[in-house]
Amino acid sequence: MFVKSATLGSLQSFGTNTIAGHIGIEFTEIGTDYISARMPVDKRTHQPFGILHGGASVVLAETLGSIASFLCIPENENKHAVGLEINANHLRPVKEGYVHGTVRPIHVGRTTHIWDIRITNEENKLVCISRLTVAIVNADR
Repeated sequence: MFVKSATLGSLQSFGTNTIAGHIGIEFTEIGTDYISARMPVDKRTHQPFGILHGGASVVLAETLGSIASFLCIPENENKHAVGLEINANHLRPVKEGYVHGTVRPIHVGRTTHIWDIRITNEENKLVCISRLTVAIVNADR
């Protein structure tokens, strides 16, 4: 399904000087139709009560979905993938360690993509379910 080839290193370079890099998101796996990453649960991603901030989970989800959409746009098209809508259900708290997210397609069309992102803790228990809608727009906008 992805039309661009990518390595974990090339995906990691997208995080340079961005929020993803700042909070420590690391890409861990890429398949033909999914990408996985992990994010530390520490002072960078905590909310005031010492647990994973829901907004940090959303950053992980949108990072995964946006990169997945980018990989679906053919090289010869002058297009960008931009987030249009995201929702997240936060199911259990995490105090430390890592959370792991995986993005998979729901719909990949010409002008919109919809992604399912599942975030789990180190025991593989579901922490957050997110859905991201991405708009595919002209790059010269």
